[in-house]
Amino acid sequence: MLNRRKFIQGSVLSASFLAAQKSFGAAILKPAAGKPVVISTWDFGIPANKAAWTILSKNGAALDAVEKGVRVPEADPAIQTVGYGGLPDRDGKVTLDACIMDNNGNCGSVAGMEHIKHPISVARLVMEKTPHVMLVGDGAFQFALENGFKKENLLTAESEKAWKEWLKKAKYEPVINIENKTYRVAPTRLPGNQYNHDTIGMLALDAQGNLSGACTTSGMAFKLHGRVGDSPIIGAGLYVDNEVGGATSTGVGEEVIRNVGSFLVVELMRQGYSPEAACKEAVMRIIRKKPETAKNIQVGFLALNKKGEYGAYAIQKGFSYAVCNADKQDTLIKGKSYYQS
Repeated sequence: MLNRRKFIQGSVLSASFLAAQKSFGAAILKPAAGKPVVISTWDFGIPANKAAWTILSKNGAALDAVEKGVRVPEADPAIQTVGYGGLPDRDGKVTLDACIMDNNGNCGSVAGMEHIKHPISVARLVMEKTPHVMLVGDGAFQFALENGFKKENLLTAESEKAWKEWLKKAKYEPVINIENKTYRVAPTRLPGNQYNHDTIGMLALDAQGNLSGACTTSGMAFKLHGRVGDSPIIGAGLYVDNEVGGATSTGVGEEVIRNVGSFLVVELMRQGYSPEAACKEAVMRIIRKKPETAKNIQVGFLALNKKGEYGAYAIQKGFSYAVCNADKQDTLIKGKSYYQS
């Protein structure tokens, strides 16, 4: 028979377990400690973040926020590496790549798509309305039209002029780190400022503690027709794991793909790395594998963990990222880098 002392001890232990369980459950349901936050690459991330914040500040979902945010640079013709006004490939065609990923691991992407201003929204529909992850080229364009998107001419007069200037030499030697080389000569042409831009990658953590991310670009200027970089590839240009955090990349996509960069950053955070330390290790793997190549290219990673902590690291100096939260909506941070000059 159960004596009185054992009964009392068992009751105390059971009560303690129930209290702990209740406390643990409450902790899971509480909003993220880092408060809602959205981060994105480059200085054009500031207006993009502000658009995302209109959703996050009203307790909206991170997925809705990142889609709305990156649509801002997609529609801006002054940004020649994203969406409308993007520099064309060597054949004069503007082809767009984008992907999106939510807190449940759902994802969608489009690659090499023409004539559609907002590839990020098409990518979301691929995620939500098809059993697939990626649609490419004419198939992506057809899918967009079937879902109400309008065919548009994305080649602006300014971008067409730049392409025709390139055609005068008609020599396909893509300068894969042109933004990095340019700012060394003229600091006013830093990557991401009004003269020089790159892919926008965005990560958001909402009030419910859920993460989502988006990435969109027109890719490398004057690339071979059909070239696809890391931006629409889940695990390369973007990866989100709601248990751990999210990461995105910018720069020379080929090297990011070879190292499955964004997935690597998230897995390093899973092991206990801070966002910045995880980004740095991903950069160092690129450098260690191809030290000579790394001297002449730019790759940067940006990460956000489940606590709302963020960080970045790049190969070359000049990478910046924007941060938006309840305290400040227009913060621009200079990311750390391996090469400082």
